[in-house]
Amino acid sequence: MIEISGLTKSYGSTVVLDGIDLTVGDAQIGAVVGPSGAGKSTLARTVNLLERPTSGSIVVNGQDLASLRGADLRAARREIGTVFQSANLLRRLTAAENVALPLRHHGVPEHQVKRRVHALLDRVGMLHRARHYPSQLSGGQRQRVGIARGLALGPSVLLSDEATSGLDPETTLSITTLLRELRDDLGVTILVITHEMDVVRGLADHVARLDHGRIIEQGPVDQVVRRSDSELSRALLPLPPAVPAPAGHRTWTLRYDAATVSPFWVAEVSRDLGSDLAVLSALVEEAGRTGVGRVTVAVDGRVDAGSVERALVSRGLVPEQRPDAEAPVRAVGEAVA
Repeated sequence: MIEISGLTKSYGSTVVLDGIDLTVGDAQIGAVVGPSGAGKSTLARTVNLLERPTSGSIVVNGQDLASLRGADLRAARREIGTVFQSANLLRRLTAAENVALPLRHHGVPEHQVKRRVHALLDRVGMLHRARHYPSQLSGGQRQRVGIARGLALGPSVLLSDEATSGLDPETTLSITTLLRELRDDLGVTILVITHEMDVVRGLADHVARLDHGRIIEQGPVDQVVRRSDSELSRALLPLPPAVPAPAGHRTWTLRYDAATVSPFWVAEVSRDLGSDLAVLSALVEEAGRTGVGRVTVAVDGRVDAGSVERALVSRGLVPEQRPDAEAPVRAVGEAVA
């Protein structure tokens, strides 16, 4: 649905985007992450041609937007709805009037405008706030209205530019849930520009890391988080601090390597080894529609390290940090220094 190839954007001698290649499939959710100044906002503005790229192509629905001009470009832009960071609603218009704005701008008959606005506000759960002004809405409610406005012209692509930035966690979750539902129900392709890694884990199918105007790493979310040597993987699925290991135990740091890891793996590995595993820290979630995780466990130091590793690997877990099997182990019950 979206295919960006060799995209560059320069302002004079300053190169802001440098050879961007990115593809987001039909009815998929792609995310672009990166630090401030990486070029995320510029990329968002070039995707909907608010900024014309210096070179490269932006193909949406088989059309290269960068090659279009005038009426052809305006028609193609209707295929891309945009949701902005602060919703950007007009203060003097009600929620319904904000959603109706693009429809009226394109000359849609008024009876169709009213029907479309009613359906969209109902779809995003804001029909009961149709006559409220932006100042009377919460941040999450304004974003829902902004999403409805972005969908007003029936686009095939929705561009979300930091749409959850500044929202509390509960509201952020409600917005990401809504975006997933819109993808599933309407078949719309979504490109999310964000710096929030928890949003990417819970929402995106594909992720790309932008740094200094270049894509450093990208891939399906569930595959990226399984990479042991990946900076993006560690950022997407950070391992919480671990509690101290019990005396006489060695610590193992693990990551999920298989697409499906049994939720009972701790008990299963314990049975294999004849020794209990102590879970010291863990982050296990769904990402890219599969389970992913990083876990720190402790195993009795008297158990052979090779046996521990084989038991873990057989359950779809790979050690990221393996304890030194030759390191001295405190006796069980010995005081921890």
